[in-house]
Amino acid sequence: MPDTLAPRIAAPGRAAHRDPNVLRWVAAYTASTLGDSIFFLALSWAAVQHGSPAEAGIVTAVSAVPRALLMLGGGVVVDRLGPRRVVIGSDAVRCAAVLVVAALLFATDPGLWLLAVLALVFGAVDALFLPAVGALPARITGKDQLARVQGMRGLAIRFSSVVGAPLGGLGVAVGGAAAAFAGAGLLIAVSVPLLVSVRMRELPPDDVTAAGGGTAWRDLRDGLGYIRRHRVLGPLMLVIALGDLGFVGPLNIGLTLLADERGWGAAGMGWVLAGFGVGAGTAALLLTVRGRVPHAGYVVAGALVPGAAAIGALAQAPTLPVAVGTALLIGLLAGLSGALCGALLQTGAAPAYLGRVTAVGGIVSLGVAPLSMPLSAAAIGVWGTGPVFAVSAAVCGLGGVVALCAPGVRRAELPG
Repeated sequence: MPDTLAPRIAAPGRAAHRDPNVLRWVAAYTASTLGDSIFFLALSWAAVQHGSPAEAGIVTAVSAVPRALLMLGGGVVVDRLGPRRVVIGSDAVRCAAVLVVAALLFATDPGLWLLAVLALVFGAVDALFLPAVGALPARITGKDQLARVQGMRGLAIRFSSVVGAPLGGLGVAVGGAAAAFAGAGLLIAVSVPLLVSVRMRELPPDDVTAAGGGTAWRDLRDGLGYIRRHRVLGPLMLVIALGDLGFVGPLNIGLTLLADERGWGAAGMGWVLAGFGVGAGTAALLLTVRGRVPHAGYVVAGALVPGAAAIGALAQAPTLPVAVGTALLIGLLAGLSGALCGALLQTGAAPAYLGRVTAVGGIVSLGVAPLSMPLSAAAIGVWGTGPVFAVSAAVCGLGGVVALCAPGVRRAELPG
């Protein structure tokens, strides 16, 4: 039985944002995510200092390979062992790896190979950590609070992205990459005892039986079959894939090229990204405060379609202030649809399958969607920003159309 040694609680009756148990999890997740932000900044800085730009690019991208290849297996491990054990163990390994590299960089100059090994280890452990993080909320609060937890998680991500870069830059300025790595490791270390203190809910008997009943390969096939047959989860994965494919390219490499084309510069691009961050943070705050959005399936579609139109309009923005306002709207709508999709995955999946469900969603977002970045860059080089942003908007809008056409998603509701 997964997590048999974890402290247990009955199904909680209080709101998630007032539940000390949930707040401990949010604090742990925030510390770990903040450590991640500093880690990736330190990794890219150290790679640039130790190698050529091409070598630095390879080092910073290499962690994505084991993460994408191993995440499905990581979801199986999470469902067999329980998310609490896996998230604590993987976070402890991530912490140790980063602190060891920080110590080596303080003591000597081991070269680029050490950074590549660290990136590989971090990516491999992330293949366990990310599904465990996704599966844990269902074990610490009731289904009626999972949408609120998704909002709180979104706020933690926004906070980490805003604060992590300045903290990482400060670490590099004070003591180089070694100091930044040390800071990242210490922040991840803070999350470990907090995770240990998080109490767990009892699984229903059927979920206990479903978790890890056969071989790992059979569990993997069962999980994929479960998603495919599910009236909400199957089409919802397609909605997430289309939304991310249409969103990731324009709002990453595409925005950089657009800012250069319009003469906005790095500062202008920063303002556009800030507008997006404010919009996404507002959506996360809305879900945290309300705890539930009625007609969630319709809202997902209703946010994706105008959000897609805003992506296409961003390339036509005549001035920087208009672009910032458009980005704020994109962030608000994308943040709302993304948080609701995450909440629907959480509430629609049986807890025993949540590791595998989260792993498939993670592969879509972290494995498939990033492929749109080099494709967007190459396409912009040939056709320019306007047509490529328009195509991306159409792909994202298609996700909203799928949400409207799939009855399971269209009629999906969050528990009250």
